[in-house]
Amino acid sequence: MASVCFYFQVHQPFRLRRYSVFDSEPSYFDDYKNAEICRKVASRCYLPTNRLMLELVQRYGKAFSLSFSITGVALEQFQKWSPEVVDSFRALVDTGQVEILAETYYHSLAFLYSREEFREQTIAHSAKVSETFGVRPKVFRNTELIYNNDLAHFIQGMGFIGILAEGADHILGYRSPNYLYRPIGTDRLTLLLKNYRLSDDIAFRFSDRQWAEWPLKADKFAAWVDQVNGNGFVVNLFMDYETFGEHQWADSGIFDFMYHLPEYVLRQPDNNFMTPSRVVQTYAPVAELDIPHMVSWADVERDLSAWLGNAMQSNALHELYRLEEAVKATGDPQLLHDWRRLQTSDHFYYMCTKWFADGDVHKYFNPYESPYDSYINFMNVLDNVRTRLKR
Repeated sequence: MASVCFYFQVHQPFRLRRYSVFDSEPSYFDDYKNAEICRKVASRCYLPTNRLMLELVQRYGKAFSLSFSITGVALEQFQKWSPEVVDSFRALVDTGQVEILAETYYHSLAFLYSREEFREQTIAHSAKVSETFGVRPKVFRNTELIYNNDLAHFIQGMGFIGILAEGADHILGYRSPNYLYRPIGTDRLTLLLKNYRLSDDIAFRFSDRQWAEWPLKADKFAAWVDQVNGNGFVVNLFMDYETFGEHQWADSGIFDFMYHLPEYVLRQPDNNFMTPSRVVQTYAPVAELDIPHMVSWADVERDLSAWLGNAMQSNALHELYRLEEAVKATGDPQLLHDWRRLQTSDHFYYMCTKWFADGDVHKYFNPYESPYDSYINFMNVLDNVRTRLKR
């Protein structure tokens, strides 16, 4: 049996406006640009893809399911500028076939710098999900699938039953991502690993005419899924939701591919679709997996270098988290919210100087001409936060 487990990340950051050393207003975020991008991606991706997913759930019933993690900052933007997007996600959740996962509210790197801040953001995100969709997340995914043993222990302590991570070759060795694993030292948490080859076939290679497998059709992909039968339990397909209509444009055939995929997958009677929590409840871990070093789904290295690969990024993050105690001591909810929005990992992704194999990815939706512009702009904003603290 091969259970296809679809997980989609839904995230949009609050991008900063151009902020110079002469600015003194505590209005850091470019509402015009953020609203424009939110509405554009809603029209190209979120709304048409949600309509398609709802049609598939209605057509196949309990045979088809999927899951999302929707960041708190994305939900704030949807509620402000595209409320119909929230309604469309709510319609999916109401079918009972769609699971919402937990993560940090601000899509942050808090676990690397402050466990207490990480806990607070995770609790806040679960509360936002409950308030918006009427469900409580059972499975956790960290920002950009950042993961190690310490995170697994912490997440088990928060009561989650499962956690997602990248099925990188250097952590798996001879093992397969198509099985479930027990994070070493835990006894109640199950680890689901992304099948990055099949996931990336959809997310990155789908419209690449130089790819040997182009064009990718639903029947061909379903045949690859069938090959897992006898060699695993699950095919974890984890990717950005913007794959549909934004990264892969509608004229690439991505919507037609998704429309027909369940039909071909389900032609094999041993196949099905499951949410992460259903996977956890159905299959047992086959072994313990020891991942002492941080792994992520970003770039070819699958490490933290997308956010911590140079001195600018390290300095910006260090200076930001140095303010935690002072910010929280003020009791100022707006200052706290602004400081937390600055934690969103995208701000540090824009500072990345890796312009080789991963350059195009880092340029996507990047409002800056260079990583140095991004760093200077961010530090100007942070300087104003310090000024507000002094007052």
